Amino acid sequence: MINDLDRTDWASLGHAYGTAEDVPGWLRGMVSPDPEIRQEAFSSFYSAVLHQGSVYSSTVASLPFLFAMADDPATPDRGEVVALLLSIGREAVDAEEIYAVICGEDGEESTIYPDTARLMREHADAFVGYAGDSDPRVRQASIEGLGLFLDDAEQAVALLQDRLVNESGSAERVLVVRTMADLALRLPVAAAPARAWLDALAGSATTDPDTRLAALVHRARCAPDSIDDQTAPKAIELLRQVTPTPRPEAERRDPEPSRPCACEAEPESDPNIPGHIAAAFDDLERHGRVHAATTPLLVAFHTALDTRAGDRTALLTEQLRSKDLGTRYDAIAMARSLITSLRGDHTALVRLIGDCLLPGDAYTAAAAAEALGSLGTLAEPAREALAAYVTAHRPDAWASPHRTARRAHQLAVVTLAGLTDERALPSLLVALDTDTDAWRALNAVGHLPQCAAELTPRLARRLADADHSREWPEVSPATLASALAKLGDPAALPALTETLQVALKHQTGSTAESVLKALASFGSRAASALDMVRPLTEADEASLRTAAAGAVWELEGRPGSVVPLLERLLEDRRNLDAIDLAGRIGPPAAAMLPRLRQILNDQVEQNTRNEQNGSAVLNDSWTLVHVASALWDIGGTSQAGIAVPALLDAWKDNDSTAHHVVACLDRMGPAARPALPRIEAAMTQPQRGGGTWGWGVTSDLEFQHTCRAILTRLTHLPDPEPAGEE
Repeated sequence: MINDLDRTDWASLGHAYGTAEDVPGWLRGMVSPDPEIRQEAFSSFYSAVLHQGSVYSSTVASLPFLFAMADDPATPDRGEVVALLLSIGREAVDAEEIYAVICGEDGEESTIYPDTARLMREHADAFVGYAGDSDPRVRQASIEGLGLFLDDAEQAVALLQDRLVNESGSAERVLVVRTMADLALRLPVAAAPARAWLDALAGSATTDPDTRLAALVHRARCAPDSIDDQTAPKAIELLRQVTPTPRPEAERRDPEPSRPCACEAEPESDPNIPGHIAAAFDDLERHGRVHAATTPLLVAFHTALDTRAGDRTALLTEQLRSKDLGTRYDAIAMARSLITSLRGDHTALVRLIGDCLLPGDAYTAAAAAEALGSLGTLAEPAREALAAYVTAHRPDAWASPHRTARRAHQLAVVTLAGLTDERALPSLLVALDTDTDAWRALNAVGHLPQCAAELTPRLARRLADADHSREWPEVSPATLASALAKLGDPAALPALTETLQVALKHQTGSTAESVLKALASFGSRAASALDMVRPLTEADEASLRTAAAGAVWELEGRPGSVVPLLERLLEDRRNLDAIDLAGRIGPPAAAMLPRLRQILNDQVEQNTRNEQNGSAVLNDSWTLVHVASALWDIGGTSQAGIAVPALLDAWKDNDSTAHHVVACLDRMGPAARPALPRIEAAMTQPQRGGGTWGWGVTSDLEFQHTCRAILTRLTHLPDPEPAGEE
């Protein structure tokens, strides 16, 4: 059938990068006798025709040819072809309900996802055939298709049971078990026989531990309500019996993922790529690594256990103490996920992550340090482990020629600095003095204001030498200005003032705004810069005018100098910085109350229209929060009747605003009483706040502290502090 490719009008079809005229070449390349050509063809097809899981007209047009290749015993890499078909079908099935109708490539409505899913189900018999193929690669690639595309539940269950009996490989058997659970979730009629089979398999004394563990986990996944107090202990016992085997990904990408990096220097990244950009791409590559065969299974189990923090902690304790290096390494990310998503006492887990900071295993130590760095003050139980790791090396380990060891040391230093620990200082000074990955050091220096005497001169010199003509410098003047502001050392003021002049000369408004905000952080101590700052309140750019007005207020503190500027700044209701400035000025900005009420009313009306039209209101909720806060800070109790409902509406529409909402409610005192039910409900939630994406541990801890303060004040209850959270 490959000879019929030219009968299709590929030029009229599309993929991620335009017309599909190059697709026939890729399809022909997949059957080339040259392995390199085949590899390039598959890679190009995935990149363009199945780009990030999207299905295009050319994807659908390719299916008959792909099935023909998979059916032909002469096709090289038939397993790869079946795997590609499976990938296309999986994406279509996953998306068909979400994207029943989408905007197609020509701008017209398209039903490509449900149509593709239906086409794959029509070819379900092909996967039945592949499941019995003599080629083990074809069989393995076909297994998942039995659960995805067969609509005959009885046939699918029987085929999967047969596959388990005939498969001897551990990975294939685990995949069969997972597919049975997927089938139970997709076809309700298959649920009862699938669950009974999984129960029997999990309890079978004659079945290997890998398969029994998979059955236990996937039974929990397809029926979370069946999880009881014995589920996790049983899984832990089976995990102890599993013989660890290296994953192909780990072998291919890093033959010795846990080896000490102490021998010869490793190859450096392209020197023309900024360090922070190269590090970001390295992080993306590391994110996809799997180091233990049980990792996907355990990730699925943690997902099924969900908020059962005790069970998950017990499981992670076993994982983090495992003798298998890969299991221990992958457990770090899982532990981090638990701590950052669920509230509670995580002291023991934090210490176990700290135990992974071994000087002889830089690869694992880097992962541990990175995880601890995401925990904010909850990393405190690992402080001494971090300090021991940092001080076990000389400070110049920051600039080590061994990339993995260098990264591990740097991440440990940054995390230790985040705990305001001065033992991080020597390495940070090496970073600044040698200009080695200084971008990473600047993320940490602001946590050490007690070390400003040594840090400020170095940062000030870098700021004075900054090249304002570079569009994407590795260390921007704005970043330096922000770091100096955090240190709070008045010795930085001359450098900041000079940088403001240079930024205005080079017309780099973003740098000027950052410097203005840095100057504002010094308050009246920076009053000598007023003559330079004041004229900027008449700048053409609204953002620069706003930053200048804020700086004038902080430096001088005279409402008469700033309030007249607010009327023009508040012409744009989206100027949240100007709204916040009005709130900081407080009662002297009372002349702005009518304009702020108008902005609030307009936003409420817009949100109502959005809801009626089914539009998202998340971004609009922020305007409500900022305006309501400013109304209270200016008008006090006279504005409570407007401000409190607006704050609660914003919180209801967008949970990520909660941190800012309760900060304002905390200032309101008794006027915040109508918010008590919402606050009480939020404090009973086991998950950390912030909505879908979360807002991080530090913000959630602050949120909890503020909520407890409000509840204590308004209900006259004691202020209990949960163990491990503060």
